[in-house]
Amino acid sequence: MNDLPTPDYYSYPWFALEAVRKTALGGVIVAWSDGQQLECHPLWLRENAPGPDGIDPRSKENDLDVTDLDMSTTIGAASIDAGALVVEFIPENRGASFHPGWLRHVADGLHHPFALLPEPKPWNATDLREPPTHDGLSILENDDALAAWLHDLLEIGLTRLTCLPLQTETVELVGSRIGALRDSNFGPTWHVSVDFDPNSTANTNSRLPAHSDLPTREVPPGFQLLHCLKNDVGGGQSTMTDGLAVINYLQDHEPDVFQRLITLKWTFFNRDSNHDHRWTAPIIDTGDGRIPWTFRAFHPVRGFPAMDHNEIDDAYNSMRRLGQLANSDDFQIRYDLTPGDLIAFDNRRVLHGRESFDSQEGTRELRGTYLDADEVYSRMRVLRRALNPGEQSLGFGHSKEGEDA
Repeated sequence: MNDLPTPDYYSYPWFALEAVRKTALGGVIVAWSDGQQLECHPLWLRENAPGPDGIDPRSKENDLDVTDLDMSTTIGAASIDAGALVVEFIPENRGASFHPGWLRHVADGLHHPFALLPEPKPWNATDLREPPTHDGLSILENDDALAAWLHDLLEIGLTRLTCLPLQTETVELVGSRIGALRDSNFGPTWHVSVDFDPNSTANTNSRLPAHSDLPTREVPPGFQLLHCLKNDVGGGQSTMTDGLAVINYLQDHEPDVFQRLITLKWTFFNRDSNHDHRWTAPIIDTGDGRIPWTFRAFHPVRGFPAMDHNEIDDAYNSMRRLGQLANSDDFQIRYDLTPGDLIAFDNRRVLHGRESFDSQEGTRELRGTYLDADEVYSRMRVLRRALNPGEQSLGFGHSKEGEDA
């Protein structure tokens, strides 16, 4: 029985069921010896049954056409065999067995999108003096090192890799260790240096206050990697601010400012000779659930107020207050970029910037790329599955007694 198939690629410990009872709605409630329970709807169990018109053992996906689903399906008989759930579906008289470890991970809420990811830890300039640092070559060669780096990246929202090769393809190699690079009008990878004809303020020597990239997109990039190839200019310190810490402060101390930032909308645009990207949203938009807010705070591409005329003054005042906090010594950290360093950060959470520099004194050349947050989340889950088999069972995550499926 221990080799019962499951609808995914995880290896679950055999956490034997202790009891099962039928419900008035035709489903079952299963229970474990520690008191945890899970109520299972008959239709949900039916479509997750192994075999034809259920879970395909090759793809681990459901091959049942929902239009063929018999809405009268109930569970006629239910029992426990060596700890597994065994049921018979009526009216088709089909039997099926379910792995108790797989059922337990649902009962514990570990099937939720962010259950196997580190919890974000907001920080300010007192909590964090410089980015958490890892050896760059190690993450290119070793999955344990890669997992440790991604853990810090997801928890803190900001990390630094050191001692990477000074080659333009390095940022692509690092990004590809995570997943697919996100293309944009700047290309899959792009340079940050002083251009004679720049298509972005990033490619000048001007100061860049705390900001996030590509607020002009429906969904801005989740993460950004910046690899330093050369930096011998005067000035140009990099800056980082945790938007979560700033917004927590505003919610607690300046709720009116917070409300305006999340409700009053602006139209952002990014245009050059071949592109015209536009999107309308608040400066602080809704996030993906794990990170509750997305910052759209890049003022060079914020074009037009999209609000009532009598709200514009409040919108500017609130945006100005956000800038004061995000660039203040209380929230912003500053550090030097050394050739071979790579900075990775959550572009929708952490506001990045730089001080101005003298481009006549030397060269400051970075290479960058974006990744969607989905790619980082997926890679972290797969690494945990490979390096820590069984942690998605009891003892990892938060128990949610009484949850049903």
